[in-house]
Amino acid sequence: MTTNRTRVLIVLFDGLRPDLIGPTTTPNLHRLQQQGVTLARQRTVWPSETRTALTSLVTGTSPAGHGIVGNSYLDRTHMPPRYADTGDDRAVETLDAVAGGRLIGTPSLGETLASHDRTLAVLASNSAGATRLLNHKARKLGQLTLSGHHPRVATSTEMLASIEARLGPPPPSEPKGTSDLAAQQWMTSAFLDIVWPEIAPDVTILSYSEPDVSSHYIGTAAPATLQAIAFTDAQFGRVLDWWEAEGRDAGVQVIVASDHGHVTARRRASVGDALATVGLRCGRADEPGVDAILIPSQTGALYLREPSDEIIRRAVAAMMEAPWCGPVFTAARTGTEGIAPGSFARHLALVEHARSADIMFCYRTDDDPDPFGLPGGTWSQDWPLGFGIHGGLHKKEMASVGIMAGSAFKSGHQSSTASGIGDFAPTILSLLQIGRPAGITGRVLDETFSRAVADLPAMQEDAHEIASGAYRQGLLRLRVGDTIYLDHGWAESR
Repeated sequence: MTTNRTRVLIVLFDGLRPDLIGPTTTPNLHRLQQQGVTLARQRTVWPSETRTALTSLVTGTSPAGHGIVGNSYLDRTHMPPRYADTGDDRAVETLDAVAGGRLIGTPSLGETLASHDRTLAVLASNSAGATRLLNHKARKLGQLTLSGHHPRVATSTEMLASIEARLGPPPPSEPKGTSDLAAQQWMTSAFLDIVWPEIAPDVTILSYSEPDVSSHYIGTAAPATLQAIAFTDAQFGRVLDWWEAEGRDAGVQVIVASDHGHVTARRRASVGDALATVGLRCGRADEPGVDAILIPSQTGALYLREPSDEIIRRAVAAMMEAPWCGPVFTAARTGTEGIAPGSFARHLALVEHARSADIMFCYRTDDDPDPFGLPGGTWSQDWPLGFGIHGGLHKKEMASVGIMAGSAFKSGHQSSTASGIGDFAPTILSLLQIGRPAGITGRVLDETFSRAVADLPAMQEDAHEIASGAYRQGLLRLRVGDTIYLDHGWAESR
């Protein structure tokens, strides 16, 4: 039995571009849009990577606040420096233990809810590490986490056993090049048939791994990817049917989001070749004798063995000569400029943290159509060409889905005010009448509420440009009140 106190269901579609939502491919998401608020200028954080974005979702702040500065990073606050791959749940737990319980620098949604005797349940088919990061202290807090692929991630053996008795075990991960469908159906059934009827969490996160899996290994809008989107939308349709029949009257507010978009990798970059022109050997963290460690990712992160200002300037100058070089960020020299000429200060991108790389950069992008007719392409160091990728500052990587529906929200409304993935946590806490903890930089999305809110803040644009020689880059930020969003960044050779 459930009471009618406010509850929240967050449904995540990993890697879904907003321009792929429509009445044909996603009739259920389209149906929800008619009943709620569509956030038309919704943005993710940079790096536009899953584990960074999901941590912003549950903390309400940027990487500068929570400290997960990439899917992987080199943590030089430890000696010797520790390479951190947050895709592994066991690594996340170890990293948190090594950090004295402070892997994430701001309280997460699970922690805040627990301190007010409220519950959070996570059901996710993302990587084991991403699933853990959605509530990294779930074991300690006694809150439910279930993985659509990895039974070891479950924080309740009793609940897992109950679900497996009804539905069978979580499906194994699909091989690359195959859409991840069975796990989405398993998780949806687990929520509808068991988790909601038995425990009715105050907040539930239901995170689908599609269309990210298909976009990466089949193509951004390939026929099989569109079929995966339609299949996942149909699973959401089961949730929507339940909500319309039961959940809405039980006080459930629905938030649908994605963590980032995708563009297509179409040209090969070589960071190592560029750095070699100035005598720097580039490699990975486990390679001996390298001068610059390049983290394997579409977000460029270079950690220098000797991070002097002179070496950083030399490395950045060489990179800016390369046709693949997009926006570049280094430690601040002034309020806008980094210590390397032509680079932006890292804090402009909201990534200034002790774990941040000496040089953070994006690969250059364009707006040309990909093989499926979608705008957005990029260079890549090692991703297979012709397939979807994310991590940079292209507007299609930064644009993310945001739909909110329920008794608390306007109906059939589109909001053109800037919003971000870090706004969901403070908005949820406001709905539950829980005060926001210290460290939250996101804002309550008052403009989406059905109740009248006076004095809504106006949106302002904050554009920056900088150049060095033939290289020029730009960054557009948006501001609503005290909250800053990264809209997109670009670079070109004049």
